[in-house]
Amino acid sequence: MGRYVMSIDQGTTGSTVIILDEQLQVHGRANCEFEQIFPQPGWVEHDPEAIWASVTTAMKESLAQADIEASAIAAIGITNQRETTVVWDKESGKPIHNAIVWQCRRTGEICAQLKSQGLEETYKKGSGLVLDPYFSGTKIRWILDNVEGAQARAEAGELCFGTIDTYLVWRLTGGAAHVTDVSNASRTLLMDLNTLDWSSTLTEPLRVPHAMLPDIRGNAEVYGTTSGHEVLPDGIAIAGMAGDQQSALFGQACFAPGEAKCTYGTGAFLLVNTGDEVQYSEHGLLTTVGWKIDGKTTYALEGSVFIAGAAIQWLRDEMRMIDTSPEVETLAASVEDSGGVVFVPALAGLGTPHWRPEARGLLWGMTRGTGRAHIARATLEGVAHMVHEVLHAMEEDMGRSLVGLKVDGGACANNLMMQYQADLLGASISRPEMIETTALGAAFLAGLGVGVWSSTDDIKRAWKEDRQFEPEMSKEDVAQRLARWNQAVSMA
Repeated sequence: MGRYVMSIDQGTTGSTVIILDEQLQVHGRANCEFEQIFPQPGWVEHDPEAIWASVTTAMKESLAQADIEASAIAAIGITNQRETTVVWDKESGKPIHNAIVWQCRRTGEICAQLKSQGLEETYKKGSGLVLDPYFSGTKIRWILDNVEGAQARAEAGELCFGTIDTYLVWRLTGGAAHVTDVSNASRTLLMDLNTLDWSSTLTEPLRVPHAMLPDIRGNAEVYGTTSGHEVLPDGIAIAGMAGDQQSALFGQACFAPGEAKCTYGTGAFLLVNTGDEVQYSEHGLLTTVGWKIDGKTTYALEGSVFIAGAAIQWLRDEMRMIDTSPEVETLAASVEDSGGVVFVPALAGLGTPHWRPEARGLLWGMTRGTGRAHIARATLEGVAHMVHEVLHAMEEDMGRSLVGLKVDGGACANNLMMQYQADLLGASISRPEMIETTALGAAFLAGLGVGVWSSTDDIKRAWKEDRQFEPEMSKEDVAQRLARWNQAVSMA
């Protein structure tokens, strides 16, 4: 059997495939972007076929780069943009509608109806989540309402629902496996956190038939094997799976309660390991499943900042202030501070701890002397402020301060933003050598699933730090910045 692991990281804007060995040496890496579809303001869709094509292309390119036979792959791990919802025909495999993306806000009215029925606490206690358009359950409801005949077909067992992990396993196995894992299932609004199974209490108000739901499995086990794929031979085990943020928590080796990470991707997502018991939040955090391995479940508290790297993309693509995303750091560093400008990047509403879907982005404090560099710096600082709000909520829930934070994701390469983040937190930030820890976590899970790695101790030994950022700003300066930030948020 080969000792290489293939990790598929299916993200919001593209798919990345990494091939690594048991010493974590990367032998192949390829990324393929796909189109973002915006049918109207606040709506975001993906073509599932475009997602599948991007994964297949990235597989092919990573294998060519690694210069190995596909048969040398011991296992495949999958990590994915969570909550993004696909419904497809069980016989043909054809989606009945574009995927509705996690960022999409179209189901606000459905959430409001559930709240008006007094169900907010039912969903919080059952699923650990809040009633927000972010999650999959209301997206399923929208598709069943808006595609002719879909409700009847779903009840008859003719349709399959899946988050992207489920859809990819279905395609990789030639339709043989309709499965998800506990981490992705915990993001649907439909799974009970304690039983780790679909709950009628949660599915019935949304009229989601159980017949369309996948089987819920653990995170490091064989779900099926490849079949009929154009790039991969038949028989390769798909053996690890987790939603992107739980995968990053695992890839950061945050195996002990109290260990936390922040992934700076399209959004910024913070998770703290809370151990083997469900812990509910009093400060706007979500309760979620981290992973389930060998029958043991690890839970986490999570906070979501909807716009992080996407704010930099906005500066690049819509405002045309920079040509490439990395340029933002150079531009921001060309001024000593933001010149009093505050940017609240609520371009898709506010997530944790506010949960205000109606909030909108705000640029505040501009003068005649405000330039591109000030706005660039305010953008980086705005993301860091939103992350700080989430970490503060975590500290409040846990009743103690975080001693440090592990960071990953593409935007964590921005040294200016990481230093500002450490200043706001008043705590050290640790960046690993391999910042693509989302993909790394999926690889670890798949390797555990087939025995490439024998335990989490092996993984902890393999994790390596690149750099630490220590706080440098005075407490007085931090307090002034936080006060100004809070004033801006109240207006967003």
